Amino acid sequence: MASTPSNLPCHVAVIMDGNGRWAKERGLPRTEGHRAGAEKIRAIVEECNRLGIRYLTLYAFSAENWRRPQNEIRALMALLEFFLKRETSDLARNGVRLQAIGRLHNLPESCQRQLHASMEATAGGTGLTLVLALSYGGREEIVDGIKSLFRHIQEGHADIAMLDPEFFSKHLYTRYYPDPDLLIRTSGEMRLSNFLLWQLSYAEIVITRKFWPDFGQEDLHAALEEFASRQRRFGGV
Repeated sequence: MASTPSNLPCHVAVIMDGNGRWAKERGLPRTEGHRAGAEKIRAIVEECNRLGIRYLTLYAFSAENWRRPQNEIRALMALLEFFLKRETSDLARNGVRLQAIGRLHNLPESCQRQLHASMEATAGGTGLTLVLALSYGGREEIVDGIKSLFRHIQEGHADIAMLDPEFFSKHLYTRYYPDPDLLIRTSGEMRLSNFLLWQLSYAEIVITRKFWPDFGQEDLHAALEEFASRQRRFGGV
């Protein structure tokens, strides 16, 4: 078993990129890449839980992904539902609490039902909190946060004078979680892709050229060691 890296982040966020290219390199349909990527999630969740990381947020389906071909979207939604049904009992047994962020009402009703059932079944978990970003977009989240803030002002529950970054954060999807300390992106791409735009302001970023289905526990450890080697000054000296 690999040793535990020092100075662990509290919250790790991952852009799980490269499933389609992984499949293309092997002459397989894109759906097989997504299936392989879903299988990889289990090992990474288990290792983060073992290490004592408190939060893991996975970019599972973006707001922009709705633009993909309908057959691919249907396959992804079916895979999500299958993954939740299969993994919920193990998550609960291992103390992992499942949560989700995004415009969840856009998901198919069957996925919504399974997602809520899985979250309820794991609500008592005291180990890792696994957050799935589904139908999620960072800009959309900020817009929804502004709408929420305006409603509170109109209803007399808030005043514009109260507005500062901390207060606004309470109107975001992620209001119950700390901001990520570390962002990992697979496949070598050097962009945020509309992911946690507000929350990643001071996150350390580690990019690996490996496609997500090839990302293993040793790669997670390497990213954590890289994080531990960084000096985080948050704008100070």
